[in-house]
Amino acid sequence: MQTLAHWFPNGWVHYLGGGVFIGLGVSLLFALTGFIGGVSTAYSAFWSWFSKWPHFQHPKFVSTRNWRMFYGLGMILGAVVYLEVGLHGHPFVTAVPAWQLAAGGVLAGFGARMGGGCTSGHGICGLGSMQLPSLVAVCTFLFTAIVTAHVVRAAGGF
Repeated sequence: MQTLAHWFPNGWVHYLGGGVFIGLGVSLLFALTGFIGGVSTAYSAFWSWFSKWPHFQHPKFVSTRNWRMFYGLGMILGAVVYLEVGLHGHPFVTAVPAWQLAAGGVLAGFGARMGGGCTSGHGICGLGSMQLPSLVAVCTFLFTAIVTAHVVRAAGGF
């Protein structure tokens, strides 16, 4: 139990609750519609309104963009609600300027789309449906994140 306190100094129950709700949400989406709830497709569906590039005009993006926009907005609104009520009076603080957060979001969305999916699509939905390409993608994401974190730490980044 001491190890749990070391890794989760603020407790672990809320992480478990978040995981259960995410799992139930994507399961419900799939059970009711047959759609897989990845976020990178929502990114492309969003751009299908503005870009005439053939990639973004694919029927998969155009025909599903309405529900995908609500899906994406739900994630954003969920974060806002958490910031307002979930922090129990403790402010969310970051030293990263808003423009860098926004630029990082756009670049991450573009990279996820170019990579054939995002961590949520592969990690939650793909692994949940036992897709081998998702296992390869998740292992690649994790390996890259671990190496990047070690390189940044070695360079004095955090």
